[in-house]
Amino acid sequence: MPPADHRPVHVPVMPREVLQWLQLTTGLTVLDGTVGAGGHSLLILKALGETGQLIGLDRDPMMLAIAGQKLQHEQLKNCHLLRASYADASSVLQQLGVGGVDRVVLDLGLSSDQLADRQRGFGFDAGGPLDMRYHPHEGRPAAELLRTLDEKQLEDIFRTHGEEPAAAKVAIEIVRRRRLGHPVTTAEELESCVRDAVGAARATGGRNPATRVFQALRIATNDELQHVERMLTEVLPTILNPGGIAVILTFHSLEDRIVKNAFKGHQGWQVLTKTPQAATPAEIRLNPRSRSAKLRAARWLGNC
Repeated sequence: MPPADHRPVHVPVMPREVLQWLQLTTGLTVLDGTVGAGGHSLLILKALGETGQLIGLDRDPMMLAIAGQKLQHEQLKNCHLLRASYADASSVLQQLGVGGVDRVVLDLGLSSDQLADRQRGFGFDAGGPLDMRYHPHEGRPAAELLRTLDEKQLEDIFRTHGEEPAAAKVAIEIVRRRRLGHPVTTAEELESCVRDAVGAARATGGRNPATRVFQALRIATNDELQHVERMLTEVLPTILNPGGIAVILTFHSLEDRIVKNAFKGHQGWQVLTKTPQAATPAEIRLNPRSRSAKLRAARWLGNC
């Protein structure tokens, strides 16, 4: 849990555009399914007024605590923060006695606060043990996957969840080290493993060559794509009131494809963004993490 005086380092992505597409008015009920550090939630609550309410969900208890500190400091009311996946939003709303929501926002990116956490190994910059779980007591740590899955299974993860062209080489190197009695257990070791596997050419490029592998391993550890798929195809149409709007930020093509297909594949959706909106050059300069963001918005017309 963060200390009481913790200051989040995460900067919300495309906040102006998110608010623009949400078309908020006082009195609405909004679900922020990925509350994170509370950046979007803070702006939403200020726009809802005293008669509106926000329900904020997150799988990560650390991020919920950070968001709670931020919103409490602003003395904003009418906010419920709960630890849950957005894919379980139906049962959460039922527990709260809420029949439906008017707006839904999902920011599917990883928080800078999570990347900076040296206890979970989300990124190669901060390093640390390869846990990568959003909740410290749910599922299997990423290091366990690297220790127990065979070469083909690891290759499939890196290829399907990271679109990594050197997936086979990385899997071979991980298994080779394991057989030599040196299993990959930390972020630093995984980065080194990828660099050895892909060779000097990729290692000297602009982007860290381990980026896709870290993404793939995190997605697999947390079953992220299954949560996105369930939310978009099964849950969202049942919790959003007719006329309600969903705004979703994605950060890689796998997520964006699911969102695009869900919006275009059901006649109950009116797609508001003909093409996905990207961050402005000015925002990217100030917040480099926004460079891969894509925003899609749609209005739920109901089951036609």
